Amino acid sequence: MITYNYIQNYIQMWRDGEIILNKERILLIEWLEQDILTMQDIYFDSEQIENFIRFAEKWYFPLAPFQKFLTCFIFLRYKDTDDLVFDEFFIYMARGAGKNGFVSALVNYFISELHGIDFYNVSIVANSEKQAKTSFTEVYNAIDMNDDLKGYFKHQKAVIESVDTKAIFQFHTSNASTKDGLRDGCVVYDEVHEYENNDVVDVFSGGLGKVRDSREFFIGTDGFVRDGFIDRLKERAISILKREVSVKEDSLFPFMCCIDDEEEMHDTNMWQKANPMFHPPLSSYAKTLFKKVLKQYNKLKNDSSGYENFITKRMNLPKVNLEKSVASWKKIVATNQGYDLAELKKRECIGSVDYASIRDFVACGLLFVKNDYFIIPRELSYSFICKPFADKHYAYSTPKAEGNNKKDHRKFAPIREWEEEGLLKVLDKNSMDPYIVVGWFVDRRNEGWNIKKIVGDNFRMEILRPLFEAEGFEVETIRNPDAASALLAPKIELAFDDERIIWGDNPMMRWYSNNVLVVIDSKGNKLYRKKEAVKRKTDGFMMFLYGVWASRDLEEHDISASLDFLSALNF
Repeated sequence: MITYNYIQNYIQMWRDGEIILNKERILLIEWLEQDILTMQDIYFDSEQIENFIRFAEKWYFPLAPFQKFLTCFIFLRYKDTDDLVFDEFFIYMARGAGKNGFVSALVNYFISELHGIDFYNVSIVANSEKQAKTSFTEVYNAIDMNDDLKGYFKHQKAVIESVDTKAIFQFHTSNASTKDGLRDGCVVYDEVHEYENNDVVDVFSGGLGKVRDSREFFIGTDGFVRDGFIDRLKERAISILKREVSVKEDSLFPFMCCIDDEEEMHDTNMWQKANPMFHPPLSSYAKTLFKKVLKQYNKLKNDSSGYENFITKRMNLPKVNLEKSVASWKKIVATNQGYDLAELKKRECIGSVDYASIRDFVACGLLFVKNDYFIIPRELSYSFICKPFADKHYAYSTPKAEGNNKKDHRKFAPIREWEEEGLLKVLDKNSMDPYIVVGWFVDRRNEGWNIKKIVGDNFRMEILRPLFEAEGFEVETIRNPDAASALLAPKIELAFDDERIIWGDNPMMRWYSNNVLVVIDSKGNKLYRKKEAVKRKTDGFMMFLYGVWASRDLEEHDISASLDFLSALNF
């Protein structure tokens, strides 16, 4: 087994009980010791490791043990080709853990003569200019305040250039239309919790590979965008740590720090799981930060409004306030379970529709019940959206390269992407055509689905009812949706908790559900509302609610034999 003193020191600190690690970093150590450090064809580039540490500590700050540990793997190489073993790095830690400071020193080193690669350009990307400039400003100030560094780097307001290597460091916002002209050696993606999809990474990674030792760094604390880029990145990282893929298949190095359980936020000794700066002994910076975080924690005793933000940002554990949300994100994701369409086709189902507004969204679906599971297959869930609304609120017609709804990423909905996946259709109409909605259910019936009845709320059913009845459907109207919500809320909460709701891999239904706000009225009833009135739509969830309401009339057994018997009768 190969090793390096900084790696061994960090692991030994944990084994001796001097520091506490979260389960992801324990998996990291197991993975390294069993799969990586046992490789015979790799070596640590000690010259680069020591050069960087000396550079960082001379011009920036003393590196913490975990930062030296990380450094070793940035300069781990294959013996035969001298290629990097890891060319992507996921640095996932709580706010204040020094991600940007470490990256600032690193990118300054990368463009320097010590790194020794000419034209090794570095870009840092973030959603806002302020965030993108964080590390850039730190490097700029380090050069500006040290005359010795001024001899090696030209620093301007928008670009920093190495005199010797001609490598440049610059910042970008993620909504730029194209960066095809870049020839980067390294790209740093900052605050990746705000990235709603891969578009930014796809654009900037396209400039890599033109100089040797290309690297990508994904850094950030978790946030409030679910089913976005960071969730996919975390899934990828966990699959690596669980050794489901080899380093030859995926060369990402995942360094993930978070508390393991919500209760750990109440034990200050566990905070080091999320923020490795809190590993003892604490530096002067860490002591100051710890006091600040402790003050924020103590405020929660009298004002719980900051609870969600504290546990998400300071403990790096994504938190959905269950008093406000219909279910935790984990339980919403658990709706991605399999089902047998052929078997479901033998059963009765409820056709449900939410048609609350004629100018934005309509959600349609077929709901089945089987062994107390509520099932709306992905193939039998569909939405219609009016194009003017999609353009105004989700930048539907904006070219993909220019991004989508950058002003508020919590409300983002990739409408065009979902349309391409067959989950919805954008109608070039100012208002919804009810015949299109009814036609969707007629088409499903013509495909052989056994629709027992159509159910929806009273608000628009006066429009839809005669059209459905003209097509021979039985129609049920929910006259008081709030009363239905109050009655069904316990049933739906329990179904989420028991993971008895199945939608398949349906990001749109997950989005609908994550947008639901649960409010409690004066009588203690739970009612379903929207977390934001305009962009965070809940139509699909309400469609599901209506289906559950009418599901009492469904036969749970296979009805194909009964249908065959009826069709054989000669009336």
